[in-house]
Amino acid sequence: MTDLTKTPVTVVTGFLGAGKTTLIRHLMRNPQGRRLAVLVNEFGTVGVDGDILKGCADDNCPAENILELSNGCICCTVADDFIPTLERLMAMPQKPDHILIETSGLALPKPLLKAFDWPAIRSRITVDGVIALADAEAVAAGRFASDEAAVQAQREADDSLDHETPLSEVFQDQIACADVILLTKADLAGADGIAAARTAIEAVSPRSLPILPVTDGAIDPKVILGLGAAAEDDLDARPSHHDGAADHEHDDFDTAVIELPELDDPAHLVAAIQRLARERNILRVKGHVAIAGKPMRLLVQAVGARVRHQFDRPWGDLPRRSRLVVIAEHDDVDEAAIRDALLAAVPA
Repeated sequence: MTDLTKTPVTVVTGFLGAGKTTLIRHLMRNPQGRRLAVLVNEFGTVGVDGDILKGCADDNCPAENILELSNGCICCTVADDFIPTLERLMAMPQKPDHILIETSGLALPKPLLKAFDWPAIRSRITVDGVIALADAEAVAAGRFASDEAAVQAQREADDSLDHETPLSEVFQDQIACADVILLTKADLAGADGIAAARTAIEAVSPRSLPILPVTDGAIDPKVILGLGAAAEDDLDARPSHHDGAADHEHDDFDTAVIELPELDDPAHLVAAIQRLARERNILRVKGHVAIAGKPMRLLVQAVGARVRHQFDRPWGDLPRRSRLVVIAEHDDVDEAAIRDALLAAVPA
């Protein structure tokens, strides 16, 4: 049994754009009597997900309980950022009943779990469970699932494929570390896509895990909170590609922060982002944009060529500043070219 004197932590991991923030918003709206705190780790210097979550703050999860780490990947900044931030949460006048941690899409969860053995926190906090989110439609299409036979054949034909791609390793490490896997965007994948995604995940998972389809983050919190996994004591059952390595790097990924003037029509921006995804292999775009004549911010979130946007809240006293964070593999980040492509959305 989990030591009930410890504050439980749920780690929410998953690839870029899998729906982690949407899930946490749902949990914030349905706290099951718990006072929550949220720790958000963004890849890049501009916090978008944390800003979205603060817009959902209420008495069960006030704004001061929502903290951001944007200085680097959470699993690489344990001593400098992660541990002190957890200590801040635990020192609050009203200590949270449950802490949710949203990792960046590039984070490896196992190094993070190891941090919970640090003397400063190990007697006060336990990892209730690791929830891995996977985009059902993408996985069904084979974008983040490995085929060992096909990889072996390619290796024999091409020495440049001697190692798996970084994206594949990140995905597999997140699956291997999980206690529950949520197949997100199930409505887009359909029944056949969900079945294909489930098969692909089972093929790379080191053990049998619950795999549940989810749409818009809607799941009964009782299913994923209160697992009592004590995952920090169960590391051997959660293998990683990086076991035995001193650390890991994220040099394969990079970000660009692009500032834009006000736009007349969101459709022009959507088209520009879709072109970037096709021509420059952009993985993720997220941020807020000012639309001429509109008092509300336009929230933009894109995964590849799939772009979603909505007006989320008024600008109020904030400057009408359009900024987008663009994430791609290192060789595809040409900031000038990306800026020019996005500026094409601005009418002459």
